[in-house]
Amino acid sequence: MKLIKSFLKNLKAFDLVVVVFFILLIIINIIYRDKVDQWLIFVFMNVGIILFAFLIAFLENKSDARIWRVMHYWYIAPLIMITFKELYFMIKPLRPVDYDALFIQIDRWMFGTDPTHFFYQYSHPLITEILQIVYGSFYLLPILLGLFLLRKKRYLATDYAVFSVVYGFYLSYIGYFALPGVGPRFTLHNFETINEELPGLFLTNPLREFVNIGESIPEGTQNPAEVVQRDVFPSGHTMLTLIVMYLSVRLRSRSKYFFVLVGSLLIIATVYLRYHYVIDLIGGLVLMIFSVWSGKYLFNWWRRKTGLEEFEYKKA
Repeated sequence: MKLIKSFLKNLKAFDLVVVVFFILLIIINIIYRDKVDQWLIFVFMNVGIILFAFLIAFLENKSDARIWRVMHYWYIAPLIMITFKELYFMIKPLRPVDYDALFIQIDRWMFGTDPTHFFYQYSHPLITEILQIVYGSFYLLPILLGLFLLRKKRYLATDYAVFSVVYGFYLSYIGYFALPGVGPRFTLHNFETINEELPGLFLTNPLREFVNIGESIPEGTQNPAEVVQRDVFPSGHTMLTLIVMYLSVRLRSRSKYFFVLVGSLLIIATVYLRYHYVIDLIGGLVLMIFSVWSGKYLFNWWRRKTGLEEFEYKKA
C-alpha cells in the first residue's frame, strides 16, 4: 500500500486525469467488447498509456534532468490526439443515432434560420481564408500558452494550464458520447461542394483537407457523413479555446490579447465554416464554465493530497 501511495504522489493533477479517463475507457471497452471491434487492442494500449503516465511522473520526480520535465508536459499533446482517434472507433458502435435534427431544431428556434446559411450571405474568399487558418490553429493555442508560461519558468501556472486543458478535452469527449452528431456541413449543406461554395485564397483548401483527414474523411472517401468522427456537441473547439483565453487573462500572460483575438475569430469560424451549430457553441461555453469551476477544486484537492501548496491565480 505504501508503494502504491508513493507512486500516486508522483502524479501531477493532469496525470491523474489521464489515468482516470483511460481506466474509464478500459471499462467501457470491456463492457461493450461485443460492439467495439478493436476493444482488446484498445485495452492493452490504454493500460500502456496509464503505465507510461506513472513512469514519466516517477522519472521527473526522481531526476533533476530537465528532459524529464519537458517530456512530462509534452506527452499530453500527442495523447489528446490518440484519445480522439480511439473515440472514433467507439462512439458510433455504441451510439449509432445522430442528434443533428435536434441541434438544427434548437438553432432554428433560437434564430429563426440556420446560422450557417445566415453567414453564407456575408462570405468572402478573404474572410474564409483568415477563418480557416485560425480554425487550423486550434491545437496550437494551448501549446503556445504552455510555451509562454514555461519560458517565464512559471511551473505552477504551467501545471494548472496543462491540467485545465486536459480536463477540458476529456470532458468534451464524454459529451461526444452523450449526443453524437456530424455537423451542418453534412446535414444543411453539400459537403462535396464546400470548396466551391466557400472558396478561400491559398491555404483554405489544404487546411480544410487536413481537418478532414483528422476526422477520418480524406479526399475520395465514400459516404463521408457515415464515417466522419462524431465530435459536434459540445464544440470542443469553442470549449478549449475559451479555456485558453480565460487562462491567458487570469494568469496574466503578456500574450493574452493575441489569444483573445485569435480565440474569438476561431469561435466564429466554427459556424462560418459549417463545422458546428450554434447550440454546439453554447454547449461548449456551459461545459467550459463547469470545467473551470470544478477544475480548480480538483487541482487543489490533488495538490493537498500530494503535500503541495494550493494554486491561486495571483500567486502563480
